[in-house]
Formats: sequence, C-alpha cells, structure tokens
Amino acid sequence: MIDYVKISLLGGLCLILFGSGYWMGYSRYIEYKKSVEIIAKIQEAKVESIQKQHELVKKGISDEYDAKLALLRQYYANGVRQSSTNSLSSVPDPTKPATFIPANNLLADCAQTTLMLTEFQKWYLEAVGIK
Repeated sequence: MIDYVKISLLGGLCLILFGSGYWMGYSRYIEYKKSVEIIAKIQEAKVESIQKQHELVKKGISDEYDAKLALLRQYYANGVRQSSTNSLSSVPDPTKPATFIPANNLLADCAQTTLMLTEFQKWYLEAVGIK
C-alpha cells in the first residue's frame, strides 16, 4: 500500500512540476507576443509618418518643377532675348534640311533636362534626409 502512495505522490509531484513549467513558459510567450505587437504598432506608425513626409516632399518638388518648367517653356517660346543690337534675318536658310532643330529648341531641351536633373538631386537629398 505504501508503494502505491509513494508512486501516486511522485506522479502528482511530476504533474505539478510539469504544469508549473508549462504555465511559466506560456506566460513568457504571452509577454513576448504582446511586446512584439507593441513594437509592430510603433514601427507601422513610423513607416506611415515617413511615407507622409515623402509624399509632402514629392508634392512640393513636383509643384516647384512644374512651375519652373512652365517658366522655361514660356521663356523659350518667346524666343531667347538677344543681348546685341544686331538683329538676325528671320528668313530660314533653304539649304538646311527640314529636320534641322533651331538653336532655341535645342537650348530649351537642354534647359529642361538640366531642370529635371537638379530637381531630382534636390528630391533625392531631401528623401534621404527623412528618417
């Protein structure tokens, strides 16, 4: 009879130890899970803030680019102002092929490309600075 009591006490002790170990591990898991959820929410808020800042920077630079591009097009549509008093003939040279690009159009294309590059550089520097 004493052997049965010892065996049942030993079995009960094993169940208590196993149960307490399981309970401690499960409680640690719950704490870890809560901490990960909190960190994830903080990260989501940070990412959302960065995305909003990127959108503001992109919108501002895009508006500035459009305004500068409109000014460039207007400037070159009116023709580049000559600094000298000599006026050139407005009669086109008949020896030039029909695909000849006038200097004003070439200058306008170069100015637009330069504007694109400088605005891209500005956007890149501002976007890299957002953290």
